[in-house]
Order: sequence, then C-alpha cells, then structure tokens
Amino acid sequence: MDRRPPLRRGAAPLPQARALAPLLRRVAGLALALEAEDPALAELIEQLKAADKALSAQLPADLRPRMTETARLPESTRIQESTGDRVYLDHSHDIGAYNPCFPEYEVTVDGDRAIGTVEFPLAFEGPPGLVHGGALSLFFDAVIQQHNCELGIAGKTVSLHVDYRRPTPLLRPLEFAVEHAVDGSRSTSTARLYSGARECCTATVVAVAADVSRLPGVAPRRTGP
Repeated sequence: MDRRPPLRRGAAPLPQARALAPLLRRVAGLALALEAEDPALAELIEQLKAADKALSAQLPADLRPRMTETARLPESTRIQESTGDRVYLDHSHDIGAYNPCFPEYEVTVDGDRAIGTVEFPLAFEGPPGLVHGGALSLFFDAVIQQHNCELGIAGKTVSLHVDYRRPTPLLRPLEFAVEHAVDGSRSTSTARLYSGARECCTATVVAVAADVSRLPGVAPRRTGP
C-alpha cells in the first residue's frame, strides 16, 4: 500500500499533563494496595480537592471540544461534529503518556506491522494479580488506533472483538504485535499480546476508511487570554 503521512488531530498535551499521568496511575495503585488508611493519602486528597477547585475555575463553560469548519466542502458532505470551547488533545498516539485512564505502552510501526511492549500497573487489576478484561480492550483499541494513524488512515470502528486465551499478568513486561490489512473501504487489524511465549489474548478491529479531507478540523490551543 502507498504510505500516507501520519495523521495528527488535536493539540499536544502540556508537559504538566505528561508528568502528572504516570504519577496518578502509580499513586492510584499504591492507594489500592494499602492495608490501612495513611496520613500521606489524607493530605493528598485535600490537595487534590484544592486543585479540583482551582482548575475547574479555569475551564470554559462548554466542555465539548473546540472544532473548526471542514475546509470548503458542501455542508451535505461534511462529517458533522458538535463544537464547544475545550481544547482537544491529539488522541492519535501515546494517549497513556498524558491520560492516566489509559495504559502506557511503547510501539514501533513498520508499515502494516507494529510491535511493542506494555506493562499494566495495579490500577488495571481485575481478577487477583491479573489485568481487567476491559483494560485489555482499551489497550488494543488505543494501540491499533495509533498504528492506523501512523499509516495515515482515518476511520470509524465497526467492531472490536477480543479473545481472552490465558490470564494476563499485572506488573510484568508484555509484548504485542499488530497486523493491518485493507479490503476495499474497510481495514482489519489483528493484535496479539504475549507474556513471554504465552499468548494471553488477541483482538480484531474492523474499521471503515474515512476521507481525511472531510474530517472537521480541530482548533489549536489558545496562546493568549
């Protein structure tokens, strides 16, 4: 297939967001592992309450993402999205680096194939010592989306199917591989997650290719008051 430019939509996360995300994930896991309440956690809760109040005062009233008009296309052919007044961050790659609700992983893309590593912390526990199945689905969706965006492909997901073959351990480096194929207007990605030589789970994502030129634009972050 012809290689397209990587797809990027949205503002880059602020350095503070990148610094905060791994800390929140780790501290959440530590709090879940405590045997008893701790003064340090009580202090942190009060600090977070103060931060919640201060940061909320800076947010716009309309928290829908701030979009721009698709350039010079008839309205009937545009993909409509509601627009608000919140900056939209780029979700095309490394979501876990700035959003603690997503797992953080490393991935290398080589055309229609991608490989990488991921380790799930305590915050993603389901059964004892194992990764929650929903967290695995979230991981697959994020890493396959990143692979597609690196290939310059935009599309809407038709289906996400996960097969849980063996329990997936927490707190252990895992490896994954993704294969991508196109059939007409649809693309199919198959991903596999391994713990050593053991295949833990697989995922298949089918998406419909979209015309990038029809996608609504994303307004940049404001630089002034």
